[in-house]
Amino acid sequence: MNLLEVQNVCKSFGGLLAVNEVSFEVPANSIVGLIGPNGAGKTTVFNLITGNYRPDRGKIFFANQDITGLAPHKIVELGIARTFQTIRLFANLSVLENVLAGCHCRMRAGTLACMFKPKWQKQEEAQGIKQALAELSFVGLEKERENKAKNLSYGQQRLLEIARALASHPKLLILDEPAGGMNEQETKELIDLIYKIQQRNVTVLLIEHDMSLVMQVCKKIVVLEYGTKIAEGEPKEIQNNPKVIEAYLGSDED
Repeated sequence: MNLLEVQNVCKSFGGLLAVNEVSFEVPANSIVGLIGPNGAGKTTVFNLITGNYRPDRGKIFFANQDITGLAPHKIVELGIARTFQTIRLFANLSVLENVLAGCHCRMRAGTLACMFKPKWQKQEEAQGIKQALAELSFVGLEKERENKAKNLSYGQQRLLEIARALASHPKLLILDEPAGGMNEQETKELIDLIYKIQQRNVTVLLIEHDMSLVMQVCKKIVVLEYGTKIAEGEPKEIQNNPKVIEAYLGSDED
């Protein structure tokens, strides 16, 4: 069963066609890679899925529901969470507070409840803290919970973004270059973490330039070039696909 279906989506910015009739499916409980050279349109596709952009044409379905053009917060509520190519954390808030922000979409308390703190709001807040601490433990940052986000190493900040995304209880986790800025040991630990996320029955869709990571964790890979899908298949198929080789390495022809 497919959890996500992208159908013939197009997106232009002025005269630039950034995404051109792109279609692919993400099976439930799978790890799928979206790769391509710089400027291929990968992050634009992510932004279309998560509601940051609205497609000019095409449809996007999540769990058989049409989510085309929905607002980002509505898409999060449905069960899609993401990280970003450029880290976006609340730098001056604690690590725990950053993850609590991810819990917010599952909480009922509004401004008045937070001011007057009825019993149910206190219980909800305690449950949110428990959930946030569990996610920090899951990514290995429990000892940093009182530290400010800006004081973490770059690799730790990447993990904090993942913990915050997981706190929203997603069915689909979208990772935009999660290994960016990580050293070799951190990347190995990230690979283990992605497998652990899948074991939680969370489907993973990722953009990543580290091809060894992509080939190791992904069962299916979609390749874009100049906003167009040029290949789709298992890692071995992609590695031997002439169009993919040319897109990454260039043609020998003059």
